[in-house]
Formats: sequence, structure tokens, C-alpha cells
Amino acid sequence: MENQELLAKCSEVAKVWAESPLYDEATRKSVQAMLDNEDKTELVECFYQTLEFGTGGLRGIMGPGTNRMNIYTVGAATQGLSNYLNKQFAGKLDQISVVVGHDCRNNSRLFAETSANIFSANGIKVYLFEDMRPTPEMSFAIRHFGCQSGIILTASHNPKEYNGYKAYWDDGAQVTGPHDTGIIDEVNKVDVADIKFEGNPALIEIIGKEIDDIYLDKVHSISIDPECIKRQKDLKIVYTPLHGTGMMLIPQSLRLWGFENVHCVPEQMVKSGDFPTVVSPNPENAEALTMALELAKKIDADIVMASDPDADRVGMACKNSKGEWVLVDGNQTCMIFLYYIIMNRKAQGKMQGNEFIVKTIVTTELIKAIADKNNIKMFDCYTGFKWIAREIAIHEDNGPLQYIGGGEESYGFMAEDFVRDKDAVSACSLLAEICAWAKDQGKTLFDVLMDIYQEYGLTLNKTINVVKPGKSGADEIKAMMQRFRETPPTELAASKVVCVKDYQTLKVTDGEGNVADLDMPAKSNVLQWYTADGTKVSVRPSGTEPKIKFYVEVKGKMQTASDYDAAREVAMKKVEAVMASLEI
Repeated sequence: MENQELLAKCSEVAKVWAESPLYDEATRKSVQAMLDNEDKTELVECFYQTLEFGTGGLRGIMGPGTNRMNIYTVGAATQGLSNYLNKQFAGKLDQISVVVGHDCRNNSRLFAETSANIFSANGIKVYLFEDMRPTPEMSFAIRHFGCQSGIILTASHNPKEYNGYKAYWDDGAQVTGPHDTGIIDEVNKVDVADIKFEGNPALIEIIGKEIDDIYLDKVHSISIDPECIKRQKDLKIVYTPLHGTGMMLIPQSLRLWGFENVHCVPEQMVKSGDFPTVVSPNPENAEALTMALELAKKIDADIVMASDPDADRVGMACKNSKGEWVLVDGNQTCMIFLYYIIMNRKAQGKMQGNEFIVKTIVTTELIKAIADKNNIKMFDCYTGFKWIAREIAIHEDNGPLQYIGGGEESYGFMAEDFVRDKDAVSACSLLAEICAWAKDQGKTLFDVLMDIYQEYGLTLNKTINVVKPGKSGADEIKAMMQRFRETPPTELAASKVVCVKDYQTLKVTDGEGNVADLDMPAKSNVLQWYTADGTKVSVRPSGTEPKIKFYVEVKGKMQTASDYDAAREVAMKKVEAVMASLEI
């Protein structure tokens, strides 16, 4: 009966889409075909819910329907955001303005132009990028132009079927409270008849190279050791944008920093929302770096780096002690960045004593060990760079602390404060500098990683993604989180759980059952368990993909670099034992 009720509800909404003149002819025909099809699976998937405008915006599969990315769901989001901006800044003397950017994905330009028209139809000035640009440059442009908001059309590293819509506030960061819920309320009020699709061209200004140049100059300003780059200017770098926006700026940035031997993967320097050379355009996946590694072996490169389609994430590979190419994971990358920034700022006398760094709660605890030993303040925050940006804003307002870097395990890093989102443009440039610094000492990036492990201890971090697509998957993920809360594990891999953190209730419980409050800015559907032997497990549903994520960190024993492979193998067995304890 429940399935019949759901089908009836979906069919009722779909008939409106198929018959109303408010929808274009192609959309009406597509929806009618779903209604006529005996198999109603696609109809239900497209209409069983309205694609939710969450605290990060929209993300979903492209196509017709309330649960898909199309000009009507994008239009409702933009109309709602426009309504909120016009209310929030009603007394503003200067004109309200926004930046609109987009990535390489299919329909991204269409969605960006549609949004620009809607903003302008609502009396809002629009700075629209002439072509695809990295997400961090859009964040920078908001601050540069003094805008009140901005959006970028991107689904980051998701498969080609997806697109997305991220909303930003006047600080250049993704929207947080109270504006996030305020915008959501406005979006939820919008009906298709309310959307003002007819734009005002006089309020749309096209921007491009002039902002590129200003942004790249700012990125270059974060270089710590330019003399080292001069000595290692012939460092062999292989870079791939995976068909995305990184091709617009990252090779140019590397040249500006002084690197003269940059080799881009030619087949992947082709703009394409179909991502024809990869299964998925995600630099976290080894497969995505296949072509880059082939080129690296051919030319005997020093480093391989890749950015995702909107150039906010960076993945990398380097040669190990045996000369074999190995991938460096997101935790290791973040750790290497922060280690280099701290150690080289100290070596060059650039530390003032008021510096701080930020990491997310699911990122390796070794970063805290590095910060503590070097007397650097470190703050933990939720997953997502809007929370790292929030920490920067707090300390700008409340104290003389200086942000010098922050990142998360999902291959994101931000070395600067003039951007308020993860930035692969600056990250790739700084990563090349770190590689040059290592080579200056006769070392590789892998050697630097081994140095860190030998000084601060070895941990192995593993992220396990359990994918559960569709409505049934969403229900299953919800049930899993409920089970973990109702019957939390008492031990993991034979080690007693001594601390439980529930960020939904904002409570922490120790091994004796004592309960205290967690000091966090909001509630979040995240659970963490800590064991007596130093294992940390975090679990949360993804906010952007149909999956539940498990982040496992276990400690290992390693005296010298030659112990690494054996120590890692032992640690991996422990990770497997932890997951078995959770019945995953």
C-alpha cells in the first residue's frame, strides 16, 4: 500500500510537469514518457522528493523532475536566494551583488547563465565568469568585489551524471547559520511560477582574465621559500586537471611560482563534462591518475598532481624509497602541507607566535601532535571548509591570531585567508614548492612523509565508503546511524571504547559513563569512538552523495623508514578488524 501511495504522489506531481506551460516542451515530453512507461522506477526516482536545498546548496543527478538538477530546481534555488538577499540587505545603500561561476560539467554554463538572469531580474548585480573557473577563484572574487553572495555550479568530483549548486556568503565562504536556514526557508517557498527567468542584461558583467591575474598574484604571495624554487626550477612536474577547471589556472600558477618543467596530460587538458578518460573525475581514486602516472614514468617525473573538476581538491603521487610510484592520501597530504608550513616558517624566522592551523574532526590526529610539539594552536571543526572559514572569521574578529593553513582528509587544503574554500590552485603550487624543498635536501616527498612518521609516530587512516543509492539507500543509512546510537560498540578490534562523541546530541561520554557537553557551533550527524589503544573511528552520512562514510585511524609501530611497509600491513589488518567489529 505504501508503494502505491508513493507512486500516486509521484504521478500527481509529474502530471503537473507534463502538462503545465510553465515547463519547456522538452521537459514536458520527458516527463510524459515516464508517466507512459509501465516501469515506474525512473518516475519515482525523479519525483519521490524535492531535491533538497541544504546547508551546502544542491547536488543531484541531472534530468527532469523535482529530485533532479535542472533549470527549474536551480531556478527555485536562485529565486529563493535572491529573495533572501533582498530582504537581508534591504537597507543597503549600494547595490546588492553576487558572483556566479561554474565548472566543466554538462549544463553548468546553462545553469550559471540561468542563475545570472534570475539574480539580475531581481535587481541584483551579477559578476558572471566568461567561462569555467575554479571554485576558489569564485570565493576570492566575492571578497574582491565586496559582494554579498555568490554561487558556483559544480558537483565537485561526483560522476558525470551529477551537477550541483553551492551558495556562498559575503565572506567568500559557503553559507553557515543563521543565513543557511534563512535561505532554505525562502527556497522552500518558491513555486515555479515565482521564478523570474527573464534577465536584465544591464546588471550582468562578464569577468575573466583581469580577476585571474589578481587572484594568481595573491596565490603567489603565499610562497614561503622562493629561493629554493629558483634552485629547483627544473623540477619535473606532471599535472592533470581531469578535464576540469584546473587547466585554466594551475599550469599558469606553477609557471608564475618559477617552475619551468611542467608537463600536463594532454588528453585530460580537454574541457569535457563527460570525463572521457576516467571512470570518475576524483583525484582520490587511483584510476583517475592512471594517465598522469604513465606520463610520469615516461619522463621520470618528481611529482604527479591532479585536481578535481572544480579545482578545489588535489591528489598526488610520488616515488617511494624503491623508486615505485605511490599515491599519497588526503590525510598524508594535509599533514605534509602543515608540517612544511610550520617547519619552514620557523626556519626562516617568519613565526610571530600567534599562528594557528585548523583541521576537521575526521582528519588525522598526527596533525595535532605536530602542532603541539611546535607550540602552534590547532582548532578542530566539522567536515567542510565553511567551518574552517568560520574559525578564521572568529579569530579575525576576536583576537590577533594568524591563520597559516588548514585542511581535511578529503584532499582539500587552504593555505591562505584571502580565499575561504579549499583551493587546488594554491595547493598545487605550494605542493610543488615542498617537493622542490625536499629535492634541495636530496630527498623526495616520500622521504618527508617518513621523516614525519619517525618523529611523530605512525598512524594509518582509511576511509570506507558504503554506497546506498536511492530512497531505499537513504532509509538504510538512517537505520544504520540509529543502530549505532542505540547500541554503540563497547570495543573495536578487541580494544575497549573509552570515549564516545555524538555530535547530534553534542554530548561526549567517557569509559566510566560520565557525560559532558561538546563545544561545537551546531549539531551534526556524526559519531566518533575512541579506544584504549589510540584507535579513532568516525562515522557520518555524506552530505553530498548517497553513501555513509567510516573514517578509521589506527596507530602503528615504526622505528625507521625501512619499517614502513611492514608496519602499514599490520595496521591495515587492524583496520579490517575494526570494520569487522562494526559488521561492515
